[in-house]
Amino acid sequence: MSASTPETYVIQYRAAEQLLAARDPQGAVQLLDSVVTAHPENTAARLLRARAFFHAARLRPAELEFELVLEREPDNAYAHFALARTLQRAGREVEAIRHFRLAAALDPRPEFVAAAGFGRVGGSDSGGSSSDGGSGV
Repeated sequence: MSASTPETYVIQYRAAEQLLAARDPQGAVQLLDSVVTAHPENTAARLLRARAFFHAARLRPAELEFELVLEREPDNAYAHFALARTLQRAGREVEAIRHFRLAAALDPRPEFVAAAGFGRVGGSDSGGSSSDGGSGV
């Protein structure tokens, strides 16, 4: 087998995106493992792998990856939101709310604001109980 090149990792990353879109998160994780091993500093690959872990119901690895992304990019609203969803899914609602609120403070997109509990004046909450808030976590 030939040595991997930078182009190989780009192809693997793009293929992992397609696998995740096709609802094969474990296949995406397998492709991304080699990308992250070769380029541990690549935050985009780590974020995609975290999403794949989440969709494969591998919550602890997803949590660790989202946390690593946030260590590098503390202002990444999407990573806060996705970590919150991961914590929520793990039954850790109290920890999740902090990250929902940070996501909404950093980026006021409607699904972030609704998940944070902001805008629930008078009991009206358009966010409902959507499992992913339309965010594509």
